[in-house]
Amino acid sequence: MEHLKFDFNQILSTTMVLFAIIDILGSIPIIIELRKKAGHIQSEKAALVATTLMIVFLFAGKSLLSIIGVDVQSFAIAGSFVIFALAMEMVLGLTIFKEEAPETVSIVPLAFPLIAGAGTMTTLLSLKTEYDTQNILVGILLNMLFVYFVLKNTNKLERLFGKTGLNILRKAFGIILLAIAIKLFRTNTGL
Repeated sequence: MEHLKFDFNQILSTTMVLFAIIDILGSIPIIIELRKKAGHIQSEKAALVATTLMIVFLFAGKSLLSIIGVDVQSFAIAGSFVIFALAMEMVLGLTIFKEEAPETVSIVPLAFPLIAGAGTMTTLLSLKTEYDTQNILVGILLNMLFVYFVLKNTNKLERLFGKTGLNILRKAFGIILLAIAIKLFRTNTGL
């Protein structure tokens, strides 16, 4: 078995990319809405399901794609479009990817697709074309710890940042995501 080497720069990059994609801080208003509708959110369950989905997709995503006959580069390019759309949503304040809230809010839509949605899955495979798996895993785990913390403390964070603060954060991460989408597109198309 080859020696696992952890690269701080790769871990930092994947953590930042996933942080921007998951956009848990930008989702606080949605989480608050879901909590009002459902009465309660199971933070542990949501974080665990999302983490499991992401790790499974990190390892089995390529195989799943080959079953449907899609290569990772094509998926990464498609992913760059999804990330681009999410970034535009964040920067321009549009709503493209939001689901209605059924009773099982901790799993759907919170764990999937809000935390571990198409954008996150696509990003994981795209990251896999550039970074080592163990570094991506650390990025996933760091993000999910943060997601869990946010889910547990949504109301406090809303008071702390205020509406304006959350909007500024969302737009800043939107710009970062735009840059990531363009980089992914260029890397996988060779343009």
